[in-house]
Parts: sequence; C-alpha cells; structure tokens
Amino acid sequence: MEQEHRETGNHSSVTEFLILGFSEFPELLLPLFALFSLLYLMALLGNLLIICIVCSDRHLHNPMYFFLANLSLLDITSVTVTMPKLLAILLAQNNTISFSDCILQMYCFTAFVEVEFLLLTAMAYDRYVAICNPLRYPIIMNKKICALLAAASWITALLETLPYVIIISQFSFCDSNEINHVFCDLTAVVKLSCTNTSVIDTLTFTMSVLSVFLPFSLTLTSYVFIISTILKIRSREGKSKAFSTCSSHLTVITLLYGTIIEVYLQPESKDSVKSNKLPIVMYILILPILNPVIYSLRSKELNMALRKAIRTKSIFTSSKHF
Repeated sequence: MEQEHRETGNHSSVTEFLILGFSEFPELLLPLFALFSLLYLMALLGNLLIICIVCSDRHLHNPMYFFLANLSLLDITSVTVTMPKLLAILLAQNNTISFSDCILQMYCFTAFVEVEFLLLTAMAYDRYVAICNPLRYPIIMNKKICALLAAASWITALLETLPYVIIISQFSFCDSNEINHVFCDLTAVVKLSCTNTSVIDTLTFTMSVLSVFLPFSLTLTSYVFIISTILKIRSREGKSKAFSTCSSHLTVITLLYGTIIEVYLQPESKDSVKSNKLPIVMYILILPILNPVIYSLRSKELNMALRKAIRTKSIFTSSKHF
C-alpha cells in the first residue's frame, strides 16, 4: 500500500499507519483470530461477572472488592482499546489506522497500564492496613478514602499520560508508516519518527520511575510489613488465614510485573519488537482473563457470592453500590 503523507515544513509526515500484526505468519491469521476472539470474549464476560457480583452482593461491599471491581472495569476498557482493531487486522487484513486514532489508542493503552499499577498499589495498601492494623481498618479504609484512592489512580494516570500525546502528535514520521507491532505501542511508534526523540525519551524514563518503579516500591514496602506481621502470628491457622487475604493480589502483581519486565525492560535488539508481540498479547488478553479466575478461586467470599448468584439467578440484579 502506498504511504499517504502530508507536508509539514521540511518534513513529510504520514497521515495513517499500517499495523503489521502477525503478517509474517499469514497461515496463522484465521486461527489467531478465532483464538483471540474467544479470549477477548472470556476477558469481557469474566470481568463483567466480577463487577456484577460485587455490586449485587452486600457482603462484598468492602474496600478489597471495591478495588477489585475497579480493576475489572479497567481490564474491560484496556482490552477493548486494542483487541477490536487487532481482530479486524487478523480477519480482514484491515491494518490501516489513522494518525489520530493511533495516537488515541497509544494514549489509552499507556494510561490504562499506569492505572493498573496505581490500583494494585492501592490494593496493597489496603491489605497492609487489614493485616498490620486490623483494629483501625474500618476507620482508615473508609468509603471516602477508598473512593479517593480509586479516583486518584484513574485521574493521575490519565493526566500524566497527556504529555506523551501532545509531544508525539507534533512528531514527523517521514521514513515509514509501518508499525511492526499488534497495536500503536508507544515505543514502536516513536521508533518511526524522524524527529529528535530525546525529549520523549527523557519523559519516558521519568514517567517510568513515577508510574512503574515508585508504585512497585510502595507495593514491595507494603508486603515487607505484611509478611513481617504474618510471620509473628503464632498459630498456623492464623498465618494461613492472613496470607489467604493477600495471596490473590500477590499473584496478580507477580504476573503483571513479570510480563512488563519481559516486554519493556529486556535489552534492545534488532528483533525485540517481533519477540515482544506474544508477551504483549499475553498482557492484553491473558491477564484480564486470569484476574477474575485468580480472585474467584482464592477468595471464599467471592466464590460463595458467585454460587449464590447462580443459584438464585440474581447475578444481574441491581443493588446499592459500595
């Protein structure tokens, strides 16, 4: 396809991009479409199920499940940002995306990744208070504080990601418009620019510290105190009960940070983008599927609420929100 472009000063800048996806494996396009469609549907239904259960069962109207419902809402929105376009590429080979749509997709995906880090940090703090300071837990983690933490996670991420959009939207992309990725990933798009990217590189490093390493440090600190407190519990049953309240969250954190390290923090190489495609699809699709499964299997309260909702067929019954 001939590259469309516009003249901007001394540079020729593309008006649309071509997302290559898995075009190097043409024989796998239809099988991948079927697989990804199934996984996408599972991600949507699983997380929608969590939201409905948390909202409909009053026993789950507490901070832990409030944050879990926020995480499920995030999973639904984040997977929907990328998957419909990827499915269109796989089925109809409709791999063109306008410049503005590409920037919007990149903005939403980057922002939602940061929201996830912040929400999981808030959940770690919630577990820290519940285990290390249980007597004051209802006072510290009241409804107002929970709402503020959730709102701060969403608003902070959406605002902090804006500089990327503003700066990158001014870039010229005069060499190529082919994005060798499964969506408009920030690093893949920046590599195509013929503009000096030192500003965005500096910004990316700064934001990585603020949005990834700082939340990770706070989460790690919370778990140092949590584990220290659990080890002081004398009874084996008490230790098991305390650990079970945070095991689901710890599992999700391990999967998230492990995937992010695999995708974004591995050494640069010529084929790094190609090798990142499957891990990034795992992040986009598999984690949103695993989150509801992990919490459902490890949380007795959620498991019981799910069984009760199925028995009474009240899973979609509206109820007073947390």
